[in-house]
Amino acid sequence: MTKRRVFLVVLDGVGIGALPDAALYGDEGSNTLGNVAAQVGGLRVPFLATLGLGRIEPLPGVPAVANPRGAYGKMAEASAGKDTITGHWELTGVVLDRPFPVYPHGFPDEIIVPFTETIGRGILGNKPASGTEIIEELGPTHLATGDPIVYTSADSVFQIAAHEEIIPIDELYRFCQIARELLRGEHQVARVIARPFVGQPGSFTRTKRRKDFSVVPPEETILDRLSASGIAVVGVGKIKDIYSGRGLTASYPTGDNVGTLEQLISLGVELEGPALVFANCIDFDTLYGHRNDPVGFAAALTTADGYLERIAALLGPEDVLIITADHGGDPTTPSTDHSREYVPLLVAGPSVRPGVPLGVRTSFTDVAATLADLFAIDGWTKGTSFFQELAWAAEI
Repeated sequence: MTKRRVFLVVLDGVGIGALPDAALYGDEGSNTLGNVAAQVGGLRVPFLATLGLGRIEPLPGVPAVANPRGAYGKMAEASAGKDTITGHWELTGVVLDRPFPVYPHGFPDEIIVPFTETIGRGILGNKPASGTEIIEELGPTHLATGDPIVYTSADSVFQIAAHEEIIPIDELYRFCQIARELLRGEHQVARVIARPFVGQPGSFTRTKRRKDFSVVPPEETILDRLSASGIAVVGVGKIKDIYSGRGLTASYPTGDNVGTLEQLISLGVELEGPALVFANCIDFDTLYGHRNDPVGFAAALTTADGYLERIAALLGPEDVLIITADHGGDPTTPSTDHSREYVPLLVAGPSVRPGVPLGVRTSFTDVAATLADLFAIDGWTKGTSFFQELAWAAEI
């Protein structure tokens, strides 16, 4: 069996141009990388540039280098929708034919009534809102009544916020499990999220004990197949939440991009193959895309670029680094929602043929198919592998 390690890094929300059907989602003209680059006077991502990022699409500040170190291309999302779970699941082989439901006017009584009856409390909110803003708005009432704050967003989420001194963290998680059981069928949201906070009115702070309760993939993923074949599948960041732990052999939750990238470096030093290390860098989405902060977005890209270069330096002779995204999150548009975009695809490693154009892939499932080939998994049928384009003759 190969000793290869593959590091699959998802830059959450880092799209690279509107998909042909973007107008159906209200996202015509979205281009996360392009618009951020234009807004800040050019991106500073020298490592990603050397891999071929500037050859995928023209980006201010990112040269289209003549001889890229990596293979490069972009991918279209075949699934309906544009949320985190849909994008990640498709990367691992699952294409959804309908998007998860969203609730721009709050959740209906058929959900809220049984929820409050089961938890034995009322609720506050029940509307789309910014997580930081709604705890400032309703936090004082929550402290007085003990009722949890329920809210959603443009994403398919049912979020429950509670002060840790009013509703202990285990009780908050229990409330989320109750909601998860109720949200089935037509109301099966992608995620129920615990949003604990601390502090006093005027200075509330969300803690890092957030927990996501996701739906389980409806069919086999490449993670399932790899782990069943004796290959280590290690999730870093919120990967465990996205797959409800299924298909993983180990998990390292982290709180931010830097934590995720530092964990990847540690694994790059310590982990022996064969292994897939699957990581999500969350800050682009949560801190900058949803908050319409292109300056912060660009700075986070620069920071990630430096870490990714360090990770690439740790690759062994057979190892492969794949950098991509799960959807767009253009912070320059009026919307604070995800955006329906192509995602970049960059692949590098000592045995990867440099400078290979991977073209425009028609589905994220091509990553799953390529992982199957990289680990010599027989019988995988989802997606079109780009393994042969990557390979040096007889070396990969």
